[in-house]
Amino acid sequence: MNLQESLPLMSQRIIFLGGFLICAGLMGAALFFQYVMNLEPCPLCIFQRIFVIVIGLVLLAGALHNPETLGRRVYGGLTVPAAALGAGVAGRHVWIQNLPFDQQPGCGYSLNDMLESFPLQKTLKLVFEGSGGCGQVLWSFLGLSMPGWVLLFFLGFTVLGFLLIFSRFGGR
Repeated sequence: MNLQESLPLMSQRIIFLGGFLICAGLMGAALFFQYVMNLEPCPLCIFQRIFVIVIGLVLLAGALHNPETLGRRVYGGLTVPAAALGAGVAGRHVWIQNLPFDQQPGCGYSLNDMLESFPLQKTLKLVFEGSGGCGQVLWSFLGLSMPGWVLLFFLGFTVLGFLLIFSRFGGR
């Protein structure tokens, strides 16, 4: 195998591994904000974390497996819906944060309290309605709140998923 033949193999694995490392970094940042800066995550934040973890696990599996074309498309096909759903949750969170204060949802239950008190369907409905905690912007960077940044990452992961499905990496 010469250098030109090995580059597609390496570049595909690096793409999967790079995506996984970005997810790991996002989770590291989330845990830093929660446990070092004492910023308690709202229910929408928890769901965003779940989608980041799912995407990270899919991309890690892709890096370890280093599949041929069909497998790469499968991993991309798993990444796209997870990233799109995550973008939907983050987008909803950004929308709630940008509502006028008097129109933001009132403070609600924590996610644990909702899961203990209500059936799953009602819990999901309450989560996506948001709560007063979801409307607060406790941290921002370059004018974007945490959910705004996570939304950008989800959009990037959606693009990555489509690239994995439709682009050519020269085989592996």
